[in-house]
Order: sequence, then structure tokens, then C-alpha cells
Amino acid sequence: MPLNGEVLDVNTENVLNALDSTVVVIDDGGNIAYLNSAGEQFFGGSLVQLRGHPIGDLLPSDSPLLTLVRQVQNTGSGVSDYGLTLDTPRIAKQLVNVQVTPLVDNPGFAILSIFERSIADKIDRQLTHRNAARSITAMAAMLAHEVKNPLSGIRGAAQLLEQGVNAEDQQLTRLICDETDRICALVDRMEVFSDQRPLERSPVNAHKVLERVRQIAQNGFARSIRISESYDPSLPHIDGNHDQLVQIFLNLVKNAAEAVDPSNGEIVLKTAYQHSVRFAVPGSNSRTHLPLVISVQDNGDGIPADLQDHLFEAFVTSKPKGSGLGLALVAKMIDDHGGVIEFDSQPGKTIFRVILPMSTEVPE
Repeated sequence: MPLNGEVLDVNTENVLNALDSTVVVIDDGGNIAYLNSAGEQFFGGSLVQLRGHPIGDLLPSDSPLLTLVRQVQNTGSGVSDYGLTLDTPRIAKQLVNVQVTPLVDNPGFAILSIFERSIADKIDRQLTHRNAARSITAMAAMLAHEVKNPLSGIRGAAQLLEQGVNAEDQQLTRLICDETDRICALVDRMEVFSDQRPLERSPVNAHKVLERVRQIAQNGFARSIRISESYDPSLPHIDGNHDQLVQIFLNLVKNAAEAVDPSNGEIVLKTAYQHSVRFAVPGSNSRTHLPLVISVQDNGDGIPADLQDHLFEAFVTSKPKGSGLGLALVAKMIDDHGGVIEFDSQPGKTIFRVILPMSTEVPE
């Protein structure tokens, strides 16, 4: 790799500039020899401006990242660290994962790669949410087969007993029947998770889906809440199922409406197209392109920290009367679409992002 002010060949530059992660080449004097496009955005300066400047000018003097760079330059062995905090006038405070490796052909040189946690966590969350969706599917199948039949027998026995007991004992048999009915209703709600039929797909206009969701919300549960949009008018169609997409975003908007203060609550629906984002398909070597991002943002109090790691699991909820099945169903349907759901939450701003595949068919 040509360095020290020489221009990289076009192919190498194109590859490095296509990466979402920051790549910095640091020379044996601790100065910046190369910076890719993501690095220019990350550090807030162009390669022309920053080349030849000490990497220490961009980071606090006590940053552990500088220690890692010096360690690699001295030992010639690569190192990695996770969850480092970077906070400088150029960089807003954030957690990052870093990897520092020696540049073999240039002794004393090091390659610094910085992965923003939002990118790294997206991969972790993809696997977590898909596992949650599969776990709830298995649970639904088990409940349908192993619970409803015994419940039917219990209810029938209680009805027979009811015919031969006094009024006081009939209250108890009625309680048994009511509780078995309640459990059966819950199992019926769970059975939707065990539906393994192939998803019927067609090109779906995301904005028509969101407009349908908005109409339902503003004529019902979100009547007093402001809903605004920020749409990409050129967004391609989704490769998906219209009815399920309506159900996905209706669930997310309903959760947002329940999280905000009715007096000043606001929900923002946003669509965007992201280039060059691909995810590994579990169980294969292929990668799927997920360029469509649809976001639901609210200004509520945020998701409690103790729930965030388990938010898409069944029966996890912060609502006093919630069943904890809404987001589990959302995760299952998004997984059926081959998509990913992720979220960021803090007081005053919670965003759920649904990342979906693009249709290659021509809409009718």
C-alpha cells in the first residue's frame, strides 16, 4: 500500500471508502497517513486537512485508543477492544469498538479501525431478535398442542360438577371455567406465532402502509397526539405482505402513543434509503441487501434500561395491563420478511427502525 503522501490506487480507495467503519493508517511517527470517507465524517475533517497531523490531535491525551496504537507499533501484534468511550470536541460522546493491526510492509505503521456501536449492535440485535422470534414460535406450537387439550378437559369436568353442587360451590366451578377460558384466549393469541405458511409477497408502497396506519391511529388511540412525517419520496417498494406490514407499524405506533404524554406527545414516521447495508443470512454464506429503513419515533419517557435487552421476548412489558406479545409478534413478522428491527431509547426520544428488503418486481 503506497503511503506517505502518495495517492492510493483507485481500486483500493474505492474499497476503503465503501466501508461503513472508520479506517485510519497511522505512520511510525504517530501521524495520519490515510483516512477513508467514513473516517472523514467521523473525525469531521477531510484527508487533505488531516494527513500528516498527529492522531493525538483528534483524541484526548489519556485516550486508551492511543495506548492501543502505541502498543501495536511497539510489539507488531494486533489488538482489539470493545465498548471504548470517545468524547472530543470533534466527536460526540459515543461507545465504539476498535481494532488496531500492524501494517506488515511498513514497520511501525498501524491500521486503526473504529466501529460505531450502532453498526456493531445492529448485527447483535439482528441475531437476538430473530432468536426471540423463533423462541416464541416454538412456544406457541407447544402451547397449542400441550395446553389447550387438558384445559378443555378441566373445563368440561367443572361444568359437570357445577350441576350437582350448591350455589356457593358453583362460584368456584364458575371461577375454574372463567380462568380456563382466559388461558385458552391467551393460547389462541399465541397461535399466530406458529403459522409456518409461506409469506405471500408483492411490491408494497411503504407510504401507503404508513398512511393507513396513521388514519387508524388518529381516528382511535392516537386522536390527541401529533403525528408528523419525514418521507423519502423516491423510496422503492418493499418486498413484503401489505397486511402484515400494516400490523407491524400499527403495533409500533400504538406503543409510541402509549409512551407519550397526551398533552404534548409527538410521533414521527420516517422513511429512508440506505446504500451498501447487507446482513448475513443465518445458516448460509449469502448476504441480503436491506436498503429500506422505516422509523417510528416518539418523545416519551423511553424504555426502562432493565427491559431493553429482552424487549422482543414474549411476556416482557412495562404496561400494567400489557400481555407482552405485541413486540414479540412484530419481531416474528419482520423475521418472516427477512428484515431486521432495532431501537435506540433515551428519555425524550425513542426510535424503532424496521429495515426491510426492496422489491425487484414492477408494481401492478
